[in-house]
Amino acid sequence: MRDKKNTGSSFRNIIDGLRHLYGTPEPPGITDALGMILFENVAYLVSDERREQAFNALRERVGLTPPEILMAHDETLLEVARLGGMRPAARVEKLRRIAQIALQEFDGDLDRVLKQPLAKAKKSLKKFPGIGDPGAEKILLFSKTHPILALDSNGLRVLLRLGYGEERKSYSSTYRSAQDAVAGELKKDYHWLIAAHQLLRRHGQELCKTAAPLCPRCPVKSSCQYFHDHPDSRLLDRRSSKAL
Repeated sequence: MRDKKNTGSSFRNIIDGLRHLYGTPEPPGITDALGMILFENVAYLVSDERREQAFNALRERVGLTPPEILMAHDETLLEVARLGGMRPAARVEKLRRIAQIALQEFDGDLDRVLKQPLAKAKKSLKKFPGIGDPGAEKILLFSKTHPILALDSNGLRVLLRLGYGEERKSYSSTYRSAQDAVAGELKKDYHWLIAAHQLLRRHGQELCKTAAPLCPRCPVKSSCQYFHDHPDSRLLDRRSSKAL
């Protein structure tokens, strides 16, 4: 963990480095709780572009309110779900289940959920399909109701390689260890935290990949524990520098 091996810059400087590479991210386009839940469930294992296409089709052809989803024809929902990848019928059931939970548990008003204390709000959001702790925390962050550094799997991988937290037996324990390790270096500012989430996610998608991370091109490698611990990465970096 990072407190055992200080490899360089603080987390805020790391985020500045990623911002310099990728630019300042655009604000999230979807910030209401139900919209984010539907966005998460309308597609499966597809690109961001395909997910957005499916979500936009849902909004335009069906609507995003619980009554509109429950009253929609099965074939219309199935056509929307097909845009989001494999197992469309299962996702139709999820969309209907989301609408049912929203109405039955929260009278269709998820704004009330966001105003709950953190632990209770997360518990409420996790009643919906596809929403675990990371998803619930992303909803609370993007809706600007709780200032948390939410992490998707890409962002978590980046933090772990930087030296924040450690791999544990369960994903949830690993996730929490990374959040705990970085907590003291965060800004309690929604815009900064949202941008940090987006930048970490993009870095994990484009450079800090699961297999064969592109360390030579990484702007924060001097602060990265993974880079310092893997001689092959440093050798590749030297070869890349000579080639330039």
